[in-house]
Amino acid sequence: MNTSLVIYLAYLLVSIVMTVWVARTLHHNGRMFLVDAFGGNEAMADSVNHLLLVGFYLINLGFILLFLRVGTKPTDMVEGVEYIATKLGIVVLVLGAMHFFNMFNFSKMRKKGLGHSSPPVLPAI
Repeated sequence: MNTSLVIYLAYLLVSIVMTVWVARTLHHNGRMFLVDAFGGNEAMADSVNHLLLVGFYLINLGFILLFLRVGTKPTDMVEGVEYIATKLGIVVLVLGAMHFFNMFNFSKMRKKGLGHSSPPVLPAI
């Protein structure tokens, strides 16, 4: 087996494992946030949470697979380690950016939902 193939397989394995770990963590720990964001509607929160999980997998796995081709092929182990580190660093940044994008949107949605359900505030006299 040549060096490039071993490095590509290592990149794919680590990227996919990392994506699954992040997705499971977000899915598990995000449920309470979504239930709150949907005003206690657990069925809606669970449905959205599952849809987010599927979308997260599709986007990230697609990115990982497409990104495999980008860059110069490593020819030795030193280049291979640099190659994997660079690719994984970019994958981690993309995962983080997606997470903060989702958190930002759900925070806005939660604030909007709380604004409609809270009683009006009367001015102080």
